[in-house]
Amino acid sequence: MLPALGRALRAGPARAGRGSRCQLAPLMQCQRQIGKLRHYKRVCYSTLVPSDEVTINYRHGLPVITVMLPSRKERCQFTVKPMLTTVGTFLQDIQKEDKGIEKAEIFTNDGSKISTKTLVEMLLMNDFKLVINDMTYSVKVPIKDKLSSEHATEMEDVKSLVQRLFTALHLEDHQIKRERELLLKLDHLKEQLIPFEQMKARITKSADARTSRLLWIGLALMSTQGGALAWLTWWVYSWDIMEPVTYFITYGSAMAFYAYFVLTKQDYVYPDVKDRQFLHYFYRKSKSQYFDVEQYNKLKEDLAEAEESLRRLRQPLHLRLPIQEIHDKD
Repeated sequence: MLPALGRALRAGPARAGRGSRCQLAPLMQCQRQIGKLRHYKRVCYSTLVPSDEVTINYRHGLPVITVMLPSRKERCQFTVKPMLTTVGTFLQDIQKEDKGIEKAEIFTNDGSKISTKTLVEMLLMNDFKLVINDMTYSVKVPIKDKLSSEHATEMEDVKSLVQRLFTALHLEDHQIKRERELLLKLDHLKEQLIPFEQMKARITKSADARTSRLLWIGLALMSTQGGALAWLTWWVYSWDIMEPVTYFITYGSAMAFYAYFVLTKQDYVYPDVKDRQFLHYFYRKSKSQYFDVEQYNKLKEDLAEAEESLRRLRQPLHLRLPIQEIHDKD
């Protein structure tokens, strides 16, 4: 009986060992299955939402752009307002979210860079490419359902109302800012015009003096011609001899006036002739004095435009102020 008991005791650990192996085997098998399930889940997730892809979805009417952050290795969603957010603001938000992003740019599919001032509403009209550091992501823009005509009319009314409210709330600040910009522009233009005005005054004075001298020379020549004809008529020859001479002189003068019209396409009118001769002397003197007439005219046009814009900005209807108060401010 003792040997039988001993065999039973010796057999006990063996059975226990075999029982432990039977229990551990399912545990290891279960661990392998869990590992496979985890791997399977990870594959499914990467198949549905790839980690290296930028996606765009619409939520509550607003586009939600999902971007993989390179440093943090996680996906981040950015909700943008198409009519208010610009491309530059969107890229700045990405860089603020991940400090490891050194460069973020957006290009069209043909390689043209999109300006940072472009609204997201214009960006989402076509597919584009997002470049983050050295990675380039091709972004497919989903087709947004078209609004019904009634809903579109309501949206336009809302936009118009928001625009009127914004104008009413920020009109005064905008006018003050605009007036300050115009005043600075006027000062800058006037400073640029000071040397031009000084040089123009000298050239104008010289051209006007030469034009006046030419007019006086013309009067002297006509007086000399009249005196010579009178002397030849009454003291040297008779009127019968001088009459054909005066006729040909008159006809020659008519030919000279006609030639002036053919060359200038203008009638021989004394004020116009004087102005034309003045401009001739002025431009010739300007060329010798290196006076840039085109730049001067451009500055004068900009100055007149800025003064007109400032005058219109200060009108009572724009400022909504009494006329007396505007005169006091001026």
